[in-house]
Amino acid sequence: MKTFEVNAKSGAYPIYIEEGFGGLLEAFETAHLTGVKGIIICDTNTERLYAEQVKELLKDSFLSLCSVSFEAGEERKNLDTIITFYKTMVENGLDRKSVVIALGGGVVGDMAGFAAATYMRGIKYVQIPTTLLAQVDSSVGGKTAVDFMGNKNMVGAFYQPSFVYMNTETLNTLPYREVAAGMAEVIKHGLIIDSDYLEMLKRDKADIKALKPGAVREVLYGSCKAKSSVVAKDEKETGLREILNYGHTFGHAVESLLEFKLLHGECVAIGMAAALSLSLKRGVITQEEYNEIIDLIQYFGLETKASGVNAEQVYSQMLKDKKTKNNVVTLVLLEKIGKAYRDSNVPTGDIFEAIETVVER
Repeated sequence: MKTFEVNAKSGAYPIYIEEGFGGLLEAFETAHLTGVKGIIICDTNTERLYAEQVKELLKDSFLSLCSVSFEAGEERKNLDTIITFYKTMVENGLDRKSVVIALGGGVVGDMAGFAAATYMRGIKYVQIPTTLLAQVDSSVGGKTAVDFMGNKNMVGAFYQPSFVYMNTETLNTLPYREVAAGMAEVIKHGLIIDSDYLEMLKRDKADIKALKPGAVREVLYGSCKAKSSVVAKDEKETGLREILNYGHTFGHAVESLLEFKLLHGECVAIGMAAALSLSLKRGVITQEEYNEIIDLIQYFGLETKASGVNAEQVYSQMLKDKKTKNNVVTLVLLEKIGKAYRDSNVPTGDIFEAIETVVER
């Protein structure tokens, strides 16, 4: 098992990286989260694959342990689904000492975390992410949210888990498309934080794509370490943490316009391609570097262009982004490979030009 801590200002918590669920009960005991009531929140996919296994492991250490699931998919990431969680929590008598267990991908983790943050003004929760995207990104850092009126993550809260437990074996049950979506966030971490990590991804890409255990552990450890280093300095996204949105302002716009038909990571890949084109135009990366990164994104089966949308639609949707203030779009761009910054002074024409490079006519 690999373990390290996220040192958020609101409190430190461990991340466990393990092959299997063998260390899960010990993680709950270490966090003093036994002897209370609990609820497992999952979707129909993780309910079928893991819910009974996790419940069997934990049930004797809880006063009671119930579960609630919802139909898998981003379209269920809304307040109506959250209400079903609240109802189950009330019906099973969960109180302020109870714990929410998020078992699933990013949609599950975001919503379970939001439910925990708001039920009785906040109860403890843990993340058991089962997709690569959730393991390397959404389960780390305490962002919780739901979509609202077609806008991605419009309603939410910053709320840190008590711990994160990553079972690398869950990746073997994923469709490859889900693995590829996670790789978009992995590549992002190398681009904006750690150029050495990016070089490792290039070097070991075949082993990573084949999900060889050693390569997977290094990816999870490297991405979580990179992201947690940013969260430790800026937990609530008042400045530095915004660099983690690299590719997301473009990507969220595409994701919303296509009504979530593409996976989040697939849209991030398209958004990164747009942001890379701006860096190339500004001369901060070379044509060779641009080509290598685009090739790496595509190696993992990710598209770098979107069909079914045009530049005007994408830009209009970007104006609804949470980071847009007074109709000024803030983008995250590269200062160089391995270092990013926020820019609120990108000319509209340049933004349109970048969008044009990733929309298919």
